[in-house]
Amino acid sequence: MHRIAVIGASGYTGAELLRLLVQHPDVELVCVTSRQYAGQPVDGIFPSLRSLVDLNFEDLDSGGLAGRVDLVFTAVPHQTAMNMVPELLDAGCRVVDLSADFRLRDVATYEAWYQAHTSPDLLSEVIYGLPELFREHIPVARLVANPGCYPTSIALALTPLLEEKLIDPATIIVDSKSGTSGAGRSAKLDTIFCEVNEGFKAYGLPRHRHTPEIEQTLSVVSGEAVTISFTPHLLPLNRGILSTCYASLEGPATLDELHGHYLNRYSAETFVRILPKGQLPNISQVTGSNFCDIGLAVDDRTGRVIAVAVIDNLVKGAAGQALQNMNLMLGLPEQTGLMVAPGFP
Repeated sequence: MHRIAVIGASGYTGAELLRLLVQHPDVELVCVTSRQYAGQPVDGIFPSLRSLVDLNFEDLDSGGLAGRVDLVFTAVPHQTAMNMVPELLDAGCRVVDLSADFRLRDVATYEAWYQAHTSPDLLSEVIYGLPELFREHIPVARLVANPGCYPTSIALALTPLLEEKLIDPATIIVDSKSGTSGAGRSAKLDTIFCEVNEGFKAYGLPRHRHTPEIEQTLSVVSGEAVTISFTPHLLPLNRGILSTCYASLEGPATLDELHGHYLNRYSAETFVRILPKGQLPNISQVTGSNFCDIGLAVDDRTGRVIAVAVIDNLVKGAAGQALQNMNLMLGLPEQTGLMVAPGFP
């Protein structure tokens, strides 16, 4: 039985990690931390976990985990993680970090979009934890950077087109929508109920912080530098991301041909579901699950392909993908603890 800790477990992603970990047959949750709720029972803060998690939140220095756990999830804000992760690694823990601190390979790029990086020496060994693209590198990693939610949906939507050189990378435009849980659990004026309900808006223009992460991954897949136009929107929903990706085709291609490429690329991927031709995905069809559903359309009039991907931002976009990475790092079947059907209706 592998011993697991979750650091910073008082937010939406932390709660989702706990929900998934308690039903995992091969791990034991031994430590859950939160400075804000230290000493309080987990199920007092998250009543949904009553009778499932019999632990109190701890206020624990990262060095205090030495010998107690095998793997740690750090579900803390960016900048906090970069100061914490080196101590965890020194304590012999393997780490899946859910912040943005280790996702970007180039320290100058990180500092241009976030702030100064205090652990740049670790960036050379970090593995970007999108299993469908980089699975072979994850099992031996000490430190895995769990991808962001928008980048996950966009990379999975565009990878077959870029790998096969079917689109012009310079023409990519992405329009994404997210539920409000993506903004975190802390109170913010523009995400409170009355501000969000019955509304719909773009935000983060023209420099949303996920942009360099998206471009980094697409560039690796494409084999050349990719720059995109990316516009995120806020939906009046709790969960979910829908990314609509547009690009110009490099030559004539039918929907049958493109659909075949997607089926071939993801034929062995449990958590990527390619919809039948003519169908487009709905956020409601992946809620609470680790699935990414993808649908395609071809616009013969403009010579463009449109790829639409949906995920649950808290599962495949965060905690579920983190468990995928954990399973690979611990030598467990990748799907363990994650074969949960989406909720319906």
